[in-house]
Amino acid sequence: MALLDFQFVPGIDKQNTTVGAEQRWVDCDNVRFRYMLPEKVGGWSSLITDTIVGVARREFAFVDLAGNRYVAIGTDKFLLIYFEGQLYDVTPLKTTLGSCTLATTSGSAVCSITKTSHNLVAGDIVLLDNVTLPSGTGYSDSDFEDKLFQVTSVTSSSVFTITQSSNASATVSTGGSMDVKPYETVGPAAQSYGYGWGTDTWSAGKWGEASSATDVTLEPGLWSLSNFGQVLVATIANGKTFTWNAGATDPLTVRASTATSGFATTNNPTATRVTLVSPTTRHLIHLGTETTIGTPSTQDDMFIRFSEQEDINDYTVTAINSAGTQRLQDGTKIIGALKAKETILVWTDNALYTMKFIGAPFTFGFEQVGTNCGLIGKNAAVEIDGVAYWMSTNGFFAFDGTVKSLPCTVEDYVYDQADTTKGQQVYAGLNNQYTEVTWYYPSTNSEYNDQYVIFNYGESGPRIPGGVWYIGTEARTTWIDATVYPNPIATKFDDSATGTFPVIVGESGLGQTTLFEHEVGTDQVNPDGSTTTVTSFIQSYDYDLQQRTRGQAYAVAGDVFLAVRRFLPDFKDLAGNAKVTLAVKRYPSDSQTTTALSPFTITTSTQKKDTRARGRFVNIKIANTDVSESWRFGTMRLDVQPDGRR
Repeated sequence: MALLDFQFVPGIDKQNTTVGAEQRWVDCDNVRFRYMLPEKVGGWSSLITDTIVGVARREFAFVDLAGNRYVAIGTDKFLLIYFEGQLYDVTPLKTTLGSCTLATTSGSAVCSITKTSHNLVAGDIVLLDNVTLPSGTGYSDSDFEDKLFQVTSVTSSSVFTITQSSNASATVSTGGSMDVKPYETVGPAAQSYGYGWGTDTWSAGKWGEASSATDVTLEPGLWSLSNFGQVLVATIANGKTFTWNAGATDPLTVRASTATSGFATTNNPTATRVTLVSPTTRHLIHLGTETTIGTPSTQDDMFIRFSEQEDINDYTVTAINSAGTQRLQDGTKIIGALKAKETILVWTDNALYTMKFIGAPFTFGFEQVGTNCGLIGKNAAVEIDGVAYWMSTNGFFAFDGTVKSLPCTVEDYVYDQADTTKGQQVYAGLNNQYTEVTWYYPSTNSEYNDQYVIFNYGESGPRIPGGVWYIGTEARTTWIDATVYPNPIATKFDDSATGTFPVIVGESGLGQTTLFEHEVGTDQVNPDGSTTTVTSFIQSYDYDLQQRTRGQAYAVAGDVFLAVRRFLPDFKDLAGNAKVTLAVKRYPSDSQTTTALSPFTITTSTQKKDTRARGRFVNIKIANTDVSESWRFGTMRLDVQPDGRR
């Protein structure tokens, strides 16, 4: 009889086979590694009882001069502010369409609104005001007044439709009067290929030019969010820049605007891929922007423009100010940018540049520091302690003064299943408490993020220099670390549900985003207060029983079956129960067979478990399946005996 230690190197290895990944874990979900040991992740709890309409694409936390904390959330439809338990809609408005008229059809909830040259498209959000209905519709003015609607169809350049929550009682020809206040258009909920005509709205194609699915991608609605002191700077990707002043009187009743008092952006470019505020010099930087300000057709995806220092609305380049421009060369478009230690990092789809303040006369100096290392999406990079980590279309990279490719033990697994054509949906999140960088991404079978991969840069040792990797399926569309708030805050999207904020009359099909605070408890607490179990598991490689019996060679390798009579579990921490499953196989290529008595329920008082497991290879799986359960694994000992030749 031999009592064998089951010991593992931390991290997941999917580059090898389940037999070849010796002393490694090979699969997991909702598990992290801490002090070299695997454990179930912390739970998460909804911050509010409301859910957000649409899909969140960017989060940004900041503090005003009075110490009030805010989280700005940019979605495919809205710009929202989360402030101490409540959401506020501060989405900027387009020019008001006045003197609009309305028509109804008996027995239908669809209402037609007439306005010459309305320039709206299906999916736009509109706010109705100063409503006076024609008589006989069966509706009251209050059913429309100060309400949000979604444009459900566009009949012509003069007519569009909205949907009420109930049917009209009569057919009424167009009449009455109202003002329509369109919300600024952000973009599609998901990234997709563009087909046919008119792909110009969110892509590089031009109106009237045919484009095929192989060369045009419609990027999702994205935001750049940063702060100029207590002022939020919000840019719609390939659109305008707006500001929202947290220091204004009753700021939560005021919308973001290009005309914010004292912080106007009326002289800013009107088509920009990415913006950020330089942290020390306080320049507002536009990347992938117009060569002629105010003319969107001049947008150059590789062109950079920055404002005068301390003046986010002055871009006139003179001999006595620090405004300026620069065009990058390596790549076809700027993808993203990040504030890092003593520099700004700028990624194209192929290269990495540094942008450093050097003073007059050039203001900023640019240096290319890497090639063939472009960013997969604008939110796919993070920086911590002077090191940037990012996901490219062909691997993971780090920059600490030199670009380095990160060896990844799950790389094939990630890239084989990731839909890299939806790279702009990838979101990188930092959880500094656990030294984790997470990339949330969509698989080829999903429109939205449904998978994640984690690089833990703090877990390292002789056999795992530099960090470990692990994977999972509890995906998020945005994430911010515990800086302004004590715990990370993230968003989860469900395209089959309906959000509750902002209220859109007759709305359907926009999906639902839940705002979660992470590292709270052990489970998921939903907006309605109910609890959903956070299940987790980790599975080991296929352990060669014969060759690992502490040198006791029972026979030539592969010639003897061994039997596992019992095992002795060892958990560093255990709350509730854990389930342990043993699975065996005869040959490496065989499908595994779960042993007859598995799974075994382990409690804090469990000393041993008797089992009937027989084979050449065995693996173990540790899991939890119920609420209020948490665990941190230590090791395991197996009682192994020879069990005949085959």
